[in-house]
Amino acid sequence: MNRSTPIPETVTLHVPFRIVKRGGKKEMQLPEGAAHSRRTDNTLVKALARAFRWKRMLESGEFATIAELAEREGIAPSYMTRVLRLTQLAPDIVEAILDGKQRPEVALAQLLEPFPIIWTDQQSIFEL
Repeated sequence: MNRSTPIPETVTLHVPFRIVKRGGKKEMQLPEGAAHSRRTDNTLVKALARAFRWKRMLESGEFATIAELAEREGIAPSYMTRVLRLTQLAPDIVEAILDGKQRPEVALAQLLEPFPIIWTDQQSIFEL
């Protein structure tokens, strides 16, 4: 299209959706049954990466305690403990998060709350 070509009539497209807050940011939620692409939640992925990195550092003996590692990382030991708990998630839940296939309602705040250690119980809570 160039400047001499007239602009075609305006086309209006109506898409039903609603805005929801998820993990401190706003996200568009499509109606039930509507096809939509999945997006990886970078906050969840980063938290998982940190958890497994910290676990490796503790298991290797690089740091003797969670408190020592938390001090080096500049975070509260209680927060580090909650994030480290993510290493106890069932493998299929971790995979779903990495693939962006977790339910939209699953956010970091929910995963940092206490959850059962038994993987089948986790799956029923997170509904995968």
